[in-house]
Amino acid sequence: MGIEIKTPLSEEKIADLTAGDVVYISGTIFTARDRAHSRILEEGAPYDIKGSIIFHAGPIIQMNDQNSENTNSKKLDAKMVAVGPTTSTRMNPFQPQVLDKGVKAIIGKGGMDERTSKALMRNKSVYLAAVGGCAALYVNTIKKIKNVYWIDLGVPEAIWEIEVEKFGPLVVAMDSKGANLYEDIKRTVASRKINKNK
Repeated sequence: MGIEIKTPLSEEKIADLTAGDVVYISGTIFTARDRAHSRILEEGAPYDIKGSIIFHAGPIIQMNDQNSENTNSKKLDAKMVAVGPTTSTRMNPFQPQVLDKGVKAIIGKGGMDERTSKALMRNKSVYLAAVGGCAALYVNTIKKIKNVYWIDLGVPEAIWEIEVEKFGPLVVAMDSKGANLYEDIKRTVASRKINKNK
């Protein structure tokens, strides 16, 4: 069935999540890749970042208002055609500092490094693993595009603010207490290799 969580996220809700839990998100999430992460650190986030969820994704967008140059236009006429997770290691150089600004959850694929794991614990945040190849499935949970920021970076690199309902399934892969499914798998594989060679 999974656990449904709603935004904005609280530390209490995050503390209840344990590595291996399956979750679904309802509320607001923000897409951001490496160029957006870099600009957040340089200029600050263009939205209230505290308690937010960042999705490592470069969505495919059908823009119906090609003449609009206002990146915060309330008349934004766009449709998200597909949105799937980007490999999260691209964000390793920026993620700890972005987490320190108040982000409560990261969505991506492939896991992240030890510095990010420590930042998740420090900020009582979580990393949620999305399934690669499910872009069409995930886009069906998007109710609307609420806004877009920094469109000058290009459509995939811009920050898209989206409203979702039961977005998922997502797996808690790195929790706020230091558990890490990726490291568990590495240890299991290494142990099997050792036992096989005995």
